[in-house]
Amino acid sequence: MKVSALTRISLRTLALAYLFVLLVLPLIIILWRTFENGFVAFFESITTPAAISAFQLSVLIVAIVVPVNVVFGIVTALALVRGKFPGRNLVQGIVDLPFAISPVVVGVALILLWGAGGWFGGLEDLGFKVIFNLPGMVIATILVTLPFVVREVEPVLHEIGDDQEQAAATLGASGWQTFWRITLPAIRWGLTYGVVLTVARALGEFGAVIMVSSALPGRSLTLTLLVHGRYINDHNTFGAYSAATLLMAMALVVLVLMTLLERKRAAK
Repeated sequence: MKVSALTRISLRTLALAYLFVLLVLPLIIILWRTFENGFVAFFESITTPAAISAFQLSVLIVAIVVPVNVVFGIVTALALVRGKFPGRNLVQGIVDLPFAISPVVVGVALILLWGAGGWFGGLEDLGFKVIFNLPGMVIATILVTLPFVVREVEPVLHEIGDDQEQAAATLGASGWQTFWRITLPAIRWGLTYGVVLTVARALGEFGAVIMVSSALPGRSLTLTLLVHGRYINDHNTFGAYSAATLLMAMALVVLVLMTLLERKRAAK
């Protein structure tokens, strides 16, 4: 079907206007509100003790969640693509479950399991506190970021097939050798995108984390909770915008680093 030049221009203009209103304009407003008092004020806002501890806790959670999801995601994707086993469709549904349910529901479920009156609540008597502590926040973040690596690696495995893996096995390569030298290099792009999505979601997760966090500075206050606390509780709009800008900068840094890393690997 032929489309006139006027129609193409109109559609492009409409799409750009849509993206500008929903994406670009809010970012411009956040940056403007952040730096309207100057960079010094912004720097002072993100270097308070509460902001520094929130930053450190957010980075710590990401540092724990990403390796766990990478290992779990690769193993699960390989099992779903290469394996045939009873309950495969059930596993597919479980992997997609975080996309279907609200993060708040995840937090409530964790409280029912790990809270004082939950199934595993007795662990608190042994000194292992999950809810309103770091372990609960890590588990909540792992659950909501669970599908990203799996769903990015799975289609790549379908595309590359298993011919090279079978050839390597025929030549005497072990399972680990086949994985490190054949499978992992082939899925690196999908894995990289999955890691980027996992990091972005882990940094910005709010609904599940707030349910299992006490939001106390220095103990269980992440950057997202800091934004919420400053905006809602303290009515510190400038501080909230500053923390939000810091979160955005962290996500951009991760994206740039991943892009540079892939370019370097491609050049080699």
